[in-house]
Amino acid sequence: MFQLPTLNFSPEQVASVCETLEETGDIERLGRFLWSLPVAPGACEAINKHESILRARAVVAFHTGNFRDLYHILENHKFTKESHGKLQAMWLEAHYQEAEKLRGRPLGPVDKYRVRKKFPLPRTIWDGEQKTHCFKERTRSLLREWYLQDPYPNPSKKRELAQATGLTPTQVGNWFKNRRQRDRAAAAKNRLQHQAIGPSGMRSLAEPGCPTHGSAESPSTAASPTTSVSSLTERADTGTSILSVTSSDSECDV
Repeated sequence: MFQLPTLNFSPEQVASVCETLEETGDIERLGRFLWSLPVAPGACEAINKHESILRARAVVAFHTGNFRDLYHILENHKFTKESHGKLQAMWLEAHYQEAEKLRGRPLGPVDKYRVRKKFPLPRTIWDGEQKTHCFKERTRSLLREWYLQDPYPNPSKKRELAQATGLTPTQVGNWFKNRRQRDRAAAAKNRLQHQAIGPSGMRSLAEPGCPTHGSAESPSTAASPTTSVSSLTERADTGTSILSVTSSDSECDV
């Protein structure tokens, strides 16, 4: 039988093509290349161990929704620290999508936290350092600086900030989204608090007929509303309220 000639690629050549296609984001072409990959005789073992090729296969599996293959690749091959960020993001996002499909609704911050607890990062893509899904202080500081300049960065600025912080553009976008939501919630809560102790409320405390344990000028009476507001503000600042769940500094979504 006539046999068609095949091209023979070395593992280094295959890895170079995979890296180029991954960097350009041409996932469809990357998938076709991996599926139709002709390799030199005896090179299969080296191909299956090369990190760039394994990472490319993981990327294709993620983007095609083949999460079972993605998990298998990530759990059974040790990756260097340079690949951890991207692979961790894919691991988490894949589990988020599966949980959303199972529940039939988008996940909230608490749901995502539970997913992360249920499916911790495998040690093959994690250096063992304990994480609380809080960004490093330097990263948070840089994100806050950019947020003060522009709370709605365009895709180009997101990519630039992602390179500066070592995050993915998706993580940067999620941080800004969560921070905007947190600020809106805090502003709404402050408005409600000010309305609750507005002029009418203060006048009612000063009225002679108002039943009090002291005069309107007494510290025990005058300090009550102020104390309640400060305590609420402290709870909001320290994150003990529901706002702490959506805190942009505690979310590291992808």
